[in-house]
Amino acid sequence: MNQIKKKLLLHTCCAPCISNVYETLKDEYDITAFFYNPNIAPQKEYVDRLTELLSFSQIKKFNVIEGDYNIRHWTSFVSKFKYNGEKSERCWLCYRFRLEETFKKAQKDNFDVVTTVLSISPHKNAQKINEIGLELQEKYNIEFYVADFKKKDGFKKSIELSKKYGFYRQNYCGCIYSRLEREKNPGWLKAIEKNSNLNK
Repeated sequence: MNQIKKKLLLHTCCAPCISNVYETLKDEYDITAFFYNPNIAPQKEYVDRLTELLSFSQIKKFNVIEGDYNIRHWTSFVSKFKYNGEKSERCWLCYRFRLEETFKKAQKDNFDVVTTVLSISPHKNAQKINEIGLELQEKYNIEFYVADFKKKDGFKKSIELSKKYGFYRQNYCGCIYSRLEREKNPGWLKAIEKNSNLNK
Protein backbone atom coordinates (compact mmCIF):
# COMPACT_ATOMS: atom_id res chain seq x y z
CA MET A 1 0.00 0.00 0.00
CA ASN A 2 1.45 3.38 -1.06
CA GLN A 3 1.83 5.95 1.67
CA ILE A 4 0.02 9.23 1.02
CA LYS A 5 2.59 11.98 0.55
CA LYS A 6 2.35 15.32 2.31
CA LYS A 7 1.50 18.25 0.05
CA LEU A 8 4.49 20.59 -0.20
CA LEU A 9 4.35 24.11 -1.58
CA LEU A 10 7.84 24.84 -2.87
CA HIS A 11 8.71 28.48 -3.39
CA THR A 12 10.68 28.55 -6.65
CA CYS A 13 12.65 31.30 -8.36
CA CYS A 14 13.76 29.50 -11.54
CA ALA A 15 14.20 26.12 -13.23
CA PRO A 16 17.94 25.74 -12.45
CA CYS A 17 17.29 26.19 -8.73
CA ILE A 18 14.36 23.78 -8.52
CA SER A 19 16.04 21.05 -10.59
CA ASN A 20 18.02 19.26 -7.89
CA VAL A 21 15.67 20.34 -5.08
CA TYR A 22 12.83 18.60 -6.90
CA GLU A 23 14.93 15.46 -7.29
CA THR A 24 15.76 15.59 -3.57
CA LEU A 25 12.16 15.94 -2.36
CA LYS A 26 9.99 14.20 -4.97
CA ASP A 27 9.95 10.75 -3.32
CA GLU A 28 8.82 12.12 0.03
CA TYR A 29 6.42 14.90 -0.98
CA ASP A 30 3.69 15.76 -3.45
CA ILE A 31 5.31 18.92 -4.80
CA THR A 32 3.70 22.05 -6.21
CA ALA A 33 6.01 24.88 -7.27
CA PHE A 34 4.98 28.40 -6.27
CA PHE A 35 6.54 30.98 -8.59
CA TYR A 36 6.26 34.11 -6.50
CA ASN A 37 9.05 36.54 -7.40
CA PRO A 38 7.98 40.18 -7.66
CA ASN A 39 11.64 41.07 -7.11
CA ILE A 40 12.64 39.93 -10.61
CA ALA A 41 13.36 42.68 -13.11
CA PRO A 42 13.01 43.49 -15.92
CA GLN A 43 9.72 41.81 -16.76
CA LYS A 44 11.30 39.94 -19.68
CA GLU A 45 13.61 38.23 -17.18
CA TYR A 46 10.58 37.29 -15.10
CA VAL A 47 8.78 35.82 -18.11
CA ASP A 48 11.89 33.92 -19.25
CA ARG A 49 12.33 32.28 -15.84
CA LEU A 50 8.66 31.41 -15.55
CA THR A 51 8.53 29.96 -19.07
CA GLU A 52 11.52 27.74 -18.38
CA LEU A 53 10.03 26.57 -15.07
CA LEU A 54 6.78 25.66 -16.81
CA SER A 55 8.68 23.67 -19.42
CA PHE A 56 10.55 21.76 -16.70
CA SER A 57 7.30 21.10 -14.82
CA GLN A 58 5.83 19.49 -17.94
CA ILE A 59 8.84 17.15 -18.17
CA LYS A 60 8.66 16.18 -14.49
CA LYS A 61 4.84 16.33 -14.18
CA PHE A 62 4.47 18.69 -11.21
CA ASN A 63 2.09 21.63 -10.83
CA VAL A 64 3.11 25.29 -10.90
CA ILE A 65 1.20 28.17 -9.32
CA GLU A 66 2.13 31.71 -10.34
CA GLY A 67 1.82 34.43 -7.70
CA ASP A 68 1.16 38.12 -8.34
CA TYR A 69 3.91 40.16 -9.96
CA ASN A 70 3.53 43.17 -7.64
CA ILE A 71 6.99 44.69 -8.09
CA ARG A 72 5.99 48.07 -6.62
CA HIS A 73 4.91 46.41 -3.38
CA TRP A 74 8.21 44.50 -3.20
CA THR A 75 10.27 47.62 -3.97
CA SER A 76 8.52 49.54 -1.20
CA PHE A 77 9.12 46.67 1.24
CA VAL A 78 12.91 46.54 0.73
CA SER A 79 13.64 50.15 -0.28
CA LYS A 80 15.10 51.19 3.09
CA PHE A 81 17.98 48.77 2.54
CA LYS A 82 18.35 48.93 -1.25
CA TYR A 83 21.92 50.25 -1.07
CA ASN A 84 23.11 47.59 1.38
CA GLY A 85 24.25 45.06 -1.20
CA GLU A 86 23.68 41.34 -1.57
CA LYS A 87 23.69 39.13 1.57
CA SER A 88 22.39 42.05 3.65
CA GLU A 89 19.15 43.20 5.29
CA ARG A 90 17.79 43.84 1.81
CA CYS A 91 17.99 40.14 1.05
CA TRP A 92 16.59 39.11 4.45
CA LEU A 93 13.52 41.26 3.76
CA CYS A 94 13.20 39.78 0.29
CA TYR A 95 13.29 36.24 1.72
CA ARG A 96 10.58 37.17 4.21
CA PHE A 97 8.42 38.91 1.62
CA ARG A 98 8.36 35.89 -0.68
CA LEU A 99 8.20 33.23 2.02
CA GLU A 100 5.31 34.90 3.83
CA GLU A 101 3.28 34.96 0.63
CA THR A 102 4.12 31.28 0.15
CA PHE A 103 2.79 30.48 3.64
CA LYS A 104 -0.38 32.48 2.95
CA LYS A 105 -0.93 30.51 -0.24
CA ALA A 106 -0.23 27.24 1.55
CA GLN A 107 -2.74 28.10 4.25
CA LYS A 108 -5.39 29.06 1.70
CA ASP A 109 -4.91 25.91 -0.40
CA ASN A 110 -4.39 23.44 2.48
CA PHE A 111 -0.77 22.48 1.94
CA ASP A 112 0.99 20.54 4.70
CA VAL A 113 4.53 21.82 4.28
CA VAL A 114 6.33 24.88 2.90
CA THR A 115 9.93 25.35 1.81
CA THR A 116 11.97 27.28 -0.74
CA VAL A 117 14.67 26.50 -3.28
CA LEU A 118 16.60 29.67 -2.38
CA SER A 119 19.22 27.92 -0.22
CA ILE A 120 20.53 26.04 -3.29
CA SER A 121 22.41 29.21 -4.23
CA PRO A 122 25.83 30.00 -2.73
CA HIS A 123 24.73 33.66 -2.80
CA LYS A 124 21.87 32.99 -0.37
CA ASN A 125 22.12 32.71 3.42
CA ALA A 126 20.49 29.41 4.39
CA GLN A 127 20.59 30.22 8.11
CA LYS A 128 18.53 33.39 7.58
CA ILE A 129 16.13 31.62 5.23
CA ASN A 130 15.51 28.90 7.81
CA GLU A 131 15.15 31.37 10.68
CA ILE A 132 12.46 33.23 8.76
CA GLY A 133 10.79 29.99 7.69
CA LEU A 134 10.57 28.76 11.29
CA GLU A 135 9.12 32.10 12.44
CA LEU A 136 6.44 31.83 9.77
CA GLN A 137 5.81 28.19 10.70
CA GLU A 138 4.74 29.39 14.14
CA LYS A 139 2.65 32.23 12.72
CA TYR A 140 0.73 30.13 10.17
CA ASN A 141 0.84 26.75 11.91
CA ILE A 142 2.23 25.06 8.78
CA GLU A 143 5.42 23.01 8.82
CA PHE A 144 8.54 24.56 7.31
CA TYR A 145 11.06 22.17 5.79
CA VAL A 146 14.47 23.31 7.06
CA ALA A 147 17.24 22.82 4.53
CA ASP A 148 20.47 24.02 3.03
CA PHE A 149 20.06 22.57 -0.44
CA LYS A 150 23.53 23.66 -1.58
CA LYS A 151 25.08 21.06 0.75
CA LYS A 152 25.96 17.51 -0.34
CA ASP A 153 26.97 18.91 -3.75
CA GLY A 154 23.43 20.24 -4.23
CA PHE A 155 24.56 23.33 -6.10
CA LYS A 156 26.98 21.29 -8.23
CA LYS A 157 24.17 18.86 -9.11
CA SER A 158 21.88 21.76 -10.06
CA ILE A 159 24.52 22.98 -12.51
CA GLU A 160 24.81 19.49 -14.01
CA LEU A 161 21.02 19.25 -14.38
CA SER A 162 20.91 22.72 -15.93
CA LYS A 163 23.37 21.55 -18.58
CA LYS A 164 21.36 18.36 -19.13
CA TYR A 165 18.12 20.28 -19.75
CA GLY A 166 19.73 23.28 -21.46
CA PHE A 167 18.53 25.79 -18.87
CA TYR A 168 19.45 29.44 -19.10
CA ARG A 169 21.41 30.29 -15.93
CA GLN A 170 21.07 33.95 -15.00
CA ASN A 171 24.08 35.82 -13.59
CA TYR A 172 22.19 37.80 -10.94
CA CYS A 173 19.62 36.86 -8.31
CA GLY A 174 16.75 38.67 -9.99
CA CYS A 175 16.29 42.13 -8.53
CA ILE A 176 17.48 45.26 -10.28
CA TYR A 177 19.76 46.08 -7.35
CA SER A 178 21.70 42.82 -7.60
CA ARG A 179 21.94 43.24 -11.35
CA LEU A 180 23.48 46.71 -10.99
CA GLU A 181 25.93 45.33 -8.41
CA ARG A 182 26.98 42.35 -10.54
CA GLU A 183 27.44 44.64 -13.56
CA LYS A 184 29.45 47.05 -11.38
CA ASN A 185 27.33 49.97 -12.53
CA PRO A 186 29.40 53.10 -11.65
CA GLY A 187 26.42 55.22 -10.57
CA TRP A 188 25.00 52.46 -8.40
CA LEU A 189 28.34 51.64 -6.75
CA LYS A 190 28.82 55.33 -6.00
CA ALA A 191 25.38 55.46 -4.36
CA ILE A 192 26.24 52.40 -2.25
CA GLU A 193 29.50 54.01 -1.13
CA LYS A 194 27.72 57.27 -0.27
CA ASN A 195 25.09 55.38 1.74
CA SER A 196 27.80 53.43 3.56
CA ASN A 197 29.58 56.65 4.55
CA LEU A 198 26.35 58.20 5.81
CA ASN A 199 25.72 55.20 8.07
CA LYS A 200 29.17 55.19 9.69
